[in-house]
Amino acid sequence: MNGIGINTKRLRYCILVSRIFSCFCIAALFLASPSNGRSSEQAERKLSLANCIEVALSNATSAKKADYNLKLRGVDLLRRYGTFLPHLSSSVGYSPYTLRRSYTPGDTALHETTTKSVDVALTTSLNLFNGFSDYAALQSSLKLERASQYSLRRVVESVVFDVTQAYYQVLLNQELLAIARENLLLAQDQLTLTDRQYQIGLKSMIDRYLQQADASESALSVIKAETRMQRSMFELLRRLQVDPQTKITIAPSADEMKVPLPSKLAIDSLAIIALERRNDIKSKVLETDAARWQVRETRAPWYPRVDLDFSLSTGGTEYLRHEYSSLPLSEQLNNSVGYSVGLNLSWALFDGFQTRYNVESAKINQLNQQLDYDDLKKSIVIDLQQSAAEYSSAFMQIETAKVSLKAARSAYEGIKRKYELGAANFVELSTARATLFNARSNLSQATYNLALQKSVLDFTTGNIVIPYQPEFSPPLK
Repeated sequence: MNGIGINTKRLRYCILVSRIFSCFCIAALFLASPSNGRSSEQAERKLSLANCIEVALSNATSAKKADYNLKLRGVDLLRRYGTFLPHLSSSVGYSPYTLRRSYTPGDTALHETTTKSVDVALTTSLNLFNGFSDYAALQSSLKLERASQYSLRRVVESVVFDVTQAYYQVLLNQELLAIARENLLLAQDQLTLTDRQYQIGLKSMIDRYLQQADASESALSVIKAETRMQRSMFELLRRLQVDPQTKITIAPSADEMKVPLPSKLAIDSLAIIALERRNDIKSKVLETDAARWQVRETRAPWYPRVDLDFSLSTGGTEYLRHEYSSLPLSEQLNNSVGYSVGLNLSWALFDGFQTRYNVESAKINQLNQQLDYDDLKKSIVIDLQQSAAEYSSAFMQIETAKVSLKAARSAYEGIKRKYELGAANFVELSTARATLFNARSNLSQATYNLALQKSVLDFTTGNIVIPYQPEFSPPLK
């Protein structure tokens, strides 16, 4: 029996040692694998509002598309300048071997001739008059090129505005999440106190159940706040257009929440400023002017066209058989140079009413551009009035929220002391804490709403500050 016991102990000891060794190997594998994973993971980035704007402008596809359109307008402008220059073309023909067979009159013998030839021609044409089509097209292209510059600037402002809105929404949801978590801690502490009071007979089972339900509801509020915060973070990532797996942390600077504007705004002066500063309305004015020049361009076929043509040509043929004497090709090319100068007048007398259709189409486009310009002006004034009213309302909401928070905190502290002494019921305590939670949430929402409305007002008046200028944004002329 002792031998069996000793063997059993040794067996158990071996099993224990093997298990410890296996656990050690597994732990080593787990410790080794995360190190490789961490090396492949992206480092967490801390971003302020200025950093977010810089990243968004570097990645914004809308701004890149506007920049591509601006470059295309520049090439089109160069093309319009080129119409005032003479068109130049050249041609060179070389035939190393040509065989010709023919009969001469009165002779039945067949004659064969083999030659090689070179022909060179240089032609140029300069338009003298085409109904001012080139001039009108040039003016239209100049207007559209400048309009594209203002459009690019407005797109950049839109990106800044969009990122600012998403950034402030993340900050607001983070603060609401912190308030919800603090409210949950208060509910959990109150539940702990109620449990102790229930155990010593100071609170009833109903009070305990009600407190448990209140704590669960507070936990549910935290879950909802976390969901809203994560959703707003995803929306910020969407506007930054970075890798969705990128981990970012919002690190606001001290001056991001400063609102220097007064609570009362002069709508008339702001409307004048907006109509002068807004890059989109500047672009629309230039597009309307370009449409007016396009009407003049389409009228050009009603007038005659006059071109000055000049051509220079030379050529030579060398016979490959010696029975025909010929000069070398080089001498023939030098001696056979010919010139030609002429005026070419062309006038389309009837084109099936195509020009009339083009003119009417250009006029309608001009009228549409003018209507868009008028609608944009009205929309700017209406948006400005709305944003100014909401901005003034945000100021008043902050003052009201501060007073409400002060009263709600005092009421909660008083009812909490009465509840602990048994002079107040659970409904009064729960109502007071809910009022305090709502008052804190309302103050946070009012604070960030003021910053949001300030951003909306700046965007509406065209006063967006761009802390980072993208490389593809050219200076306005």
